[in-house]
Amino acid sequence: MPSSFTARTLAVPYLGIYGACSSSMEGLSLASLIIDSGFAQNALVGTSSHNAASEKQYRYPTEYGAQKPPTAQWTVTGAGAAVVAKQGTGPRVAASTIGRVVDMGLSDPFNMGAAMAPAAVDTIEAHFRDLNICPSYYDLITTGDLGKVGHRIAGDLLTKHGLSIPVEKLTDCGILMYKEDQPVLAGASGCACVATTTFGHLLNRMRRGELNRILVIATGALLSPMSYQQKETIPCVAHAVAIEM
Repeated sequence: MPSSFTARTLAVPYLGIYGACSSSMEGLSLASLIIDSGFAQNALVGTSSHNAASEKQYRYPTEYGAQKPPTAQWTVTGAGAAVVAKQGTGPRVAASTIGRVVDMGLSDPFNMGAAMAPAAVDTIEAHFRDLNICPSYYDLITTGDLGKVGHRIAGDLLTKHGLSIPVEKLTDCGILMYKEDQPVLAGASGCACVATTTFGHLLNRMRRGELNRILVIATGALLSPMSYQQKETIPCVAHAVAIEM
């Protein structure tokens, strides 16, 4: 029998993304893929976060006055966006490595850095393995947002796995975001952390000629307000994007 179904081509102007704090690099990867595939000429990618909204939803409201442990991080109030196009004179996306979900059994929402560090390491290893390059290829390798605690754990894990990255080359957006004397505990967090640091600070350094090749690994904790209250573990993911001038 002939089918009564009529095929139609539908325009899809919006693709939903949920990668928690890894959303900025997930979005940049998808935008680059869409541009490179020829489905669009220009794409705008960006993320944002707000301290009061995130702290109230995922931890405790500020008004509650709960004392936070030193492993906790401070959600960034900000936004960062970038335009991806076929042609231009700015930095370009050279490669992207989509991470896989890693769950090491941690369930403490006040220690996101420790929960996300294994996912960051897994993606970093996959990136160098798939592209057959070594850490010396990049001028800077930054994770985000592991904060001070997660950054140290990630460094230890990389060394344990035989991937030695010099201390001066490996950093974290959660550490770069705030000044040393600001009372932000273990550092910054939130979807805006990697976006503002990368699309603002790091790209400006590239334009000034201070950096030619960088690797940004954005990490995300895939929990919900309900899941952590039920003491469920925190699945994490990390996506890496290589940017070259």
